[in-house]
Amino acid sequence: MSTILVVATLKIQDGKVDEAIAELTPVVEATHQEEGCLSYVLHQDVNDPNTLVFVERWASQDALNAHAQQPHMLKLVELAGTMLAEPPQITFCESLEIGSSEKGSFDN
Repeated sequence: MSTILVVATLKIQDGKVDEAIAELTPVVEATHQEEGCLSYVLHQDVNDPNTLVFVERWASQDALNAHAQQPHMLKLVELAGTMLAEPPQITFCESLEIGSSEKGSFDN
């Protein structure tokens, strides 16, 4: 069974990106402690600093479902109400494993 990859794009309101990153830092740290979290990385778009992108990798759908129920995830709900310029875009992916086995999959 392949891992679950999640890409979540957050458009932050002008002037609030530093505050958003500060609020998200403990969410990232807590998520790293969750069972089934293989990676959970927050990125900032180099062309639009108000765009933050989470790239997450989970061992299973069950692990991802458990993640959504964690108390620290309430911080994202709060963030959505106070700092997001638009609703988040969340994409759930499974690898197609095309190309070399070393570089064509996150499951290695």
